Amino acid sequence: MSTSPIPPRFVPTLTEVFHPAPSAATAMAPIRVALSAELQDQMVLRVLRRVDLLLERRLREAVGQLILEQTETLAPRLREEIEQVVRQSVSLAFEQEMAQTSDWT
Repeated sequence: MSTSPIPPRFVPTLTEVFHPAPSAATAMAPIRVALSAELQDQMVLRVLRRVDLLLERRLREAVGQLILEQTETLAPRLREEIEQVVRQSVSLAFEQEMAQTSDWT
């Protein structure tokens, strides 16, 4: 069996750290990350605005529907109450008118 050859002295081994010279692409990487974060923030704000508008519209529709349903439920009771108040008012007004008319004669 042959033994593995010993590498020349100038070949880096795994224990050595190699730092390449900064290139234009490497120098731009932090800017891309920063722009990406800025774009992400802008996108989040736009999405939140859209969600807010959709929620507002849907809540308005839901509340409007609930108010309509409650009004339809309350309408018969309100009519009964109004009718009773009007009858009592008219009856009282007639009684007062009759009392005043009898005082004239």
